[in-house]
Amino acid sequence: MTAADHFAGDDRTMRERMLAGDYYIVDDPELGALLRRAAVLSARYAAAFAEDYDAARGHLAELLGELGEDVFIRPPFHVDYGSNIRIGARSFANFGLVALDVAAITIGEDCQIGPNVQLLTPTHPIAPGPRRDKLEAAQPITIGDNVWIGGGAVVCPGVSIGENTVVGAGSVVTRDLPANVVAAGVPARVIRSVEEADA
Repeated sequence: MTAADHFAGDDRTMRERMLAGDYYIVDDPELGALLRRAAVLSARYAAAFAEDYDAARGHLAELLGELGEDVFIRPPFHVDYGSNIRIGARSFANFGLVALDVAAITIGEDCQIGPNVQLLTPTHPIAPGPRRDKLEAAQPITIGDNVWIGGGAVVCPGVSIGENTVVGAGSVVTRDLPANVVAAGVPARVIRSVEEADA
């Protein structure tokens, strides 16, 4: 089977398929142009960051789908497209955030994201044939307000994290996490509730 056979009778573009969460092939001229645009804007953001943060923020605003007030992201910052990412006001991301936004990534307000966190929306077929044919799909990631994700954590496709939740460093979040909990581990599991008395 060729890659094109997977899409017989479907006249949508690869980008339309991608945004619908269906299988698509990334090796497509329209998607290639969007990937290059994101690479250029990410590089401009990183280059301007140390010299002129206002100019750097302009590049970041152009890159992302939505950028809230007083968001601060320390480069390097790696994305696929950028346009599928929305970040709420006052959120912070430390060095090395990887946000692969084949599907939507929504980050709430007042979030804290540690260094080298990975937000990964892409998925691939488990069956070897379609994977060999380079099929890819994606599921969105949603992070609620006031979430803290510790350094080196990985958030997998389709995951939602509720508000005020803390994710321990190095955790791999494979399933939804409710609001107001502390979760850690590989895979991440809820350890306890967040209490007002917590320091």
